[in-house]
Amino acid sequence: MSRLPPIFYHKFALPLPYARTLALQEQLHAFQLHHRRNSANHKDILLMLQHRPVYTAGRRQISTSPEVEAEAKRLQGIGADFVATQRGGQTTYHGPGQIVGYPLLDLGRWSPPLGIRDYICRMQKTLQLHLSEAHAIQHVPSDNTGVFLDEHTKIASIGVQVRHRLTTHGFSINVTREPLAWFQRVVACGLADVSAGCIADSVLDTGHAINTDIDIRHEMEGLAERFGRFFERDMVELDMGTKEDVVEAIRAVEEDAQQAGDWLRVPTS
Repeated sequence: MSRLPPIFYHKFALPLPYARTLALQEQLHAFQLHHRRNSANHKDILLMLQHRPVYTAGRRQISTSPEVEAEAKRLQGIGADFVATQRGGQTTYHGPGQIVGYPLLDLGRWSPPLGIRDYICRMQKTLQLHLSEAHAIQHVPSDNTGVFLDEHTKIASIGVQVRHRLTTHGFSINVTREPLAWFQRVVACGLADVSAGCIADSVLDTGHAINTDIDIRHEMEGLAERFGRFFERDMVELDMGTKEDVVEAIRAVEEDAQQAGDWLRVPTS
């Protein structure tokens, strides 16, 4: 049993618009700051979800540059959103069939405080362990951040932001084949010789019988449990029956996702 308070996690049922989810992270970040300053009774949270099709640029890319503006127009033309962010890394894709995890954690809760490199390392090991334990999928070492199946195939990405010791953004892992066609339209993370892989294809390649029936929500549960192991914290599913500020904010995003309707399964051109 951890001496630290639990991390509360929530699994979203429907793919979420990226910009709306980005705003939710900022809202929850503000709640955490407020509660930490006033009572130190702030929740650490792990949001687990899928996005509607979207390409995102990292903070190294200048959103107003002609190159980025031209790329945004091209990608919007195939049916995806395009959003500039303040996370680390370069352009990547998020969409249905890919699990995105947004840990909103206070790194100062650990003693000594958890450093950014240790934080990213633990997140990467969580993804590696999930692949090996749940699906007998082995990764290969890489000098690049993320999880690679071989020198030219990447299955998971990490890009984070830390302000006031509070984290936003996080990780993504490709589960089904649905994201792959979208990844083919960009040089993801600036790696020209790397393509996207997914759990579904890798399970077929290994021929292993562990959990060959891929289910997004089951994958989320496994990731949450392993996340708790590597961060040495208990994981508790967030009670959505309360009226606390965090729950109300999440519920509002879920309502927006219901109203957004269907999404494109493949690029339009």
